[in-house]
This record gives sequence, C-alpha cells and structure tokens, in this order.
Amino acid sequence: MAELKVDKILPATGSSVSLSESGKTVLIPSGATIDASAATVTGMGAKVDYCSSLKTSPFTASASRGYFINTGSAVTVTLPSSPSVGDQVIVIDATGNASSNAITLAGNGSKIKGQCGNAELQTDRVGVRIVYSGSSQGWLTATSANETAPTLATAQYVAASGGTETTSGNFKIHTFTSDGTLTVSSGGNSLGSNTVSYVVVAGGGATIGYNSRGGGAGGYREGLGLNDSYTGSPLRNPTGVPVTASPGSYPITVGAGGTGGTSNYPSTATTAQKGNDSIFSTITSTGGGSGTGGSVTRPSAVANGGSGGNGATGNTPPVSPPQGNNGGSGGGGGAGEAGDTDGPGQGGDGVSSEITGSAVTRAGGGGGGGGVGGDGGGGPSTGGSTPTFVAGTNGTANTGGGAGGGSDWTSSAGPNNASGGSGIVIIRYKFQN
Repeated sequence: MAELKVDKILPATGSSVSLSESGKTVLIPSGATIDASAATVTGMGAKVDYCSSLKTSPFTASASRGYFINTGSAVTVTLPSSPSVGDQVIVIDATGNASSNAITLAGNGSKIKGQCGNAELQTDRVGVRIVYSGSSQGWLTATSANETAPTLATAQYVAASGGTETTSGNFKIHTFTSDGTLTVSSGGNSLGSNTVSYVVVAGGGATIGYNSRGGGAGGYREGLGLNDSYTGSPLRNPTGVPVTASPGSYPITVGAGGTGGTSNYPSTATTAQKGNDSIFSTITSTGGGSGTGGSVTRPSAVANGGSGGNGATGNTPPVSPPQGNNGGSGGGGGAGEAGDTDGPGQGGDGVSSEITGSAVTRAGGGGGGGGVGGDGGGGPSTGGSTPTFVAGTNGTANTGGGAGGGSDWTSSAGPNNASGGSGIVIIRYKFQN
C-alpha cells in the first residue's frame, strides 16, 4: 500500500479539498482521532459538550449540550426555545433513580415526538439523545440507552363515552340525569389526564303533613381531576377519581327524589320518603332526609341524610368534605348551609359549580311551611299559620333539591305533600391539549 506523508493539505484553487470521490470511503484507522476543537466538522454529527456537574434542580438546556441528572429528586429539563433543525440535547440519569423521580422534558413551545406538552424519562440509568426535527414532529429520540416504552412518555388522555356528552375547551363532560354507564377506552397518564372531575348529587327528601317542614337536599360530592381547572363549590375535594380501560365500565346510579307521603286528614297517611343515593365508582352521595308533619302528626322515613330534613342530621354517613348540613326546626338542610340559617323555616342554600362550563346551583334544602326553599330546593312554600292552603313544592329535578313544605288548615283543601328533586352525576376530564 502506497503512503503519502504530509503535514498540511491545501487547495490549489478555491477553498475546499476533496479527500476522495463521491461513493468512495475514507478509512479512519482504529485509535486515530479527528480534532474538531478549532473548526466545524459537517456531515459527521455535531459536537456535544457535556456539563460535568450533576444537575439537581430545574434548568433550561442549551443546544449541543449533554447533562448528567441527579435523580435523588425529580428534575425538569426545559428544552431550548426556538430550536433549529439538527439541534440536539443529551440527558442522562447519573444516579439511577428515574423510575421513582422522573426526569421531565418540558417542550418549551415545541412538540416532543409529535405531541404538545411534556415528556418523562422513567427508567433507572436512562440516557437519551434527542434531536430537533422541525415544527411538525419536534424533538425526536435519536439514540438511547436503557430506554423502553414508555420511558420517554408523552401525554395521553382519558377517553370515554356515556351520558350526554359535551365539551368545554380541552375538557369533555358526561352528564347523567338517569342511570347509565361511563365506558372508558383509555385511562390516560399523569402527563395528560388519568383521573376525572365529578359532581355526584343524590335525590332530595320529600315532605308530608299539615303545615309541614322542608325536606333535606340530596348529598353533594365534588372532586377535581388531574390537570383540570374550573370554579368549583366550597365542598370540592382536591383530588378526582382514577379511571382505567380495564375493566372500563363504570355504572352510574342517579338517585330519584323521595316520594311525598299522603295526608288525607283525618284518615291514616303514608310515609314521606328520603331521597335515593347517587353513585359513581367509589363516590356515594346519600339521599336527603325527609321532612316531617307539623300541626298534625304524619309519619316520615328516616330524616337524616346527605342533608337532614327538618330537625335531623346531615352528612350522614359522614364524609370529608361534608356532603351536606343539618335541617333546622322548619327548613331542610342544604349543601351550603343548615336549614333555618336565613330565618325560621328557610331551606338551607345549595352550592354552585362550573363543572359543565357555566355556574349551576344544586342541592338546596326545602323550606318549611311559611318559609322558602334554599337555592335549588323546593319552595317557595308560604302557607305558614294563615288559614289559606298552600301546597308543598317539589324539589327541582336533577338538582337534588329537598321538597318544600305546605300548609292546610281545612279538611277539604286536599293533600300538601311534595317530592324531592332527582339527583345528577357529572364527569369531566381533559381529553386534549
């Protein structure tokens, strides 16, 4: 083999030197190096400089840099803004704890693997080299070590069907006004959504009797799913309910309002009923307690409930945050306050939530005879002690409102019983970015 030994090769004309012809191979022997420290080498991959100190807190990466991450705690790496095609960043779990303390790659306005949002490295000792490919697909994995799907995890979202389906921005809403099933086809992940927000309201309690008292509102329970944001009620739990595609079917029970008892004086009367429970997954809201008769005794079912009928206990059985309040001496309890809070015989107010995209008040207690119903509850019932007959008022359907009491001082005036309002179940989650 012929050898050519020179110290420097310069072009005879122009500014470039060709080492070979197109289609030929120039061999770099084992052990030999190409020193690019004083020049730019193209067509052989860009040089990457490594930051030798371990990164222990969030930082913004620079193009053509490599970083060693101390995963003793979770670290967020914000990728370069306004990257150019071919820019690359290398990230390495140097301490082997990424499975418990994930390294988050924040897109900083660019996509990662074709998706908007962030990605996570979740495997111990993982190392990845990502290269910016352009605005369509963004940052892509070029090489990796110890990476197995879903190590570089991108956002996935809950997908489901059932009930009446609507959307509000990037959120999907399922409203159930009667029994049904929420069918989940994707459980999502923590980067997108994997829990759902909910409002579960039980049926309100009924009333019976002459100059009768108000029924209690159905129990009200609300929770906030992952990556969700809306104006909720004061009773909202800060966490939502997790859902998965297996088993995927979540039966929904929407409680009916309690049935009003009969009051045909002076004959015997039938019982006024408490409301029925509403159920979604692990969340059960208890039916509202029934209101009792006044000047003439009439029977009623258990007066305790989500909110109590007059004189009875709410938040029964107890949950936190509470699902309702006690009844007053005349007004039924509501989700927002006890009965009689606003005056004798006044039903307790309900609470407002914008889970559907607009504010709606639900779970108000029924007013007693002579009082008015709380927000969402039965009322007004303004009979009081006057000799004028005023019929009881049904609780509003699909709000869980308690029934409003009525008055009857003549035997020919007819029945004054009323039924509670039916409940509702609302499910909401982020379904896109």
